[in-house]
Amino acid sequence: MSVTKEIKRITTETLRKMKFEGEKISMLTAYDFTIATLVDKAGTEVILVGDSAANVMAGHETTLPITLDQMIYHSQCVVRGAKRALVVVDLPFGTYQSDPQRALDSAIRIMKESGAHAIKLEGGEEVAESIRRIVNAGIPVMGHLGLTPQSIYQFGSYKVRAKDDAEAQKLLDDAKLLEELGCFSLVMEKIPAGLATKVTESISIPTIGIGAGNGCDGQVLVVHDMLGLNNEFKPKFVRKYLNLEDQVVEAIGQYVADIKSTDFPNSNEQY
Repeated sequence: MSVTKEIKRITTETLRKMKFEGEKISMLTAYDFTIATLVDKAGTEVILVGDSAANVMAGHETTLPITLDQMIYHSQCVVRGAKRALVVVDLPFGTYQSDPQRALDSAIRIMKESGAHAIKLEGGEEVAESIRRIVNAGIPVMGHLGLTPQSIYQFGSYKVRAKDDAEAQKLLDDAKLLEELGCFSLVMEKIPAGLATKVTESISIPTIGIGAGNGCDGQVLVVHDMLGLNNEFKPKFVRKYLNLEDQVVEAIGQYVADIKSTDFPNSNEQY
């Protein structure tokens, strides 16, 4: 008699417990069913359906063009593949910044139409009312401070943020504000490691770093980056665990060559 092992879903409470117990949190992006299934099977606690889908899936220069409908579609695909991981979805640019009611409506659409477990949005004090409304509606919110890609044209570059005292203090204040507003976790992107550690020690909610050093409670990377699917993208904070771009190109090249030489399909590969 076979016994099916129970799959215990990761929740926001799981992440809080992990921080309290000192266990690091792993987080990766996914945008489709197949990759989400693999990321989930590998034991990753959190899957982020990032607006980085605009870059790696659609080829846009920034994250700005992706729409709410497109984010919902990607989220639906990921949710079907994630049996254990907590699925968090980015609110795309333009769906929450200027109007708290629109922010709430956008978050509700993602939760109802995709089946995801939480949403993520960028910013601190500037989006406080949007966060408050979403949290009050019972929707878990993950914050995002530091380099916020949706504001890239305001920043003017992808350089490290919060290196000066004033911006560092604002980030620390914003982190505490997000905790007070009820965010369950906080992503910090491309900021000095010392500052990220200070923030992590100053708040009770888990912090997830990307280019923010090892003092955070967890780490996140874009799955395409850590699998080496784009050799042209080489930021300092990305560790490539595979070199799939070269391997995939080589494999497809061999497939093309086998077709042209009539080696494929052979007698064992036809009916």
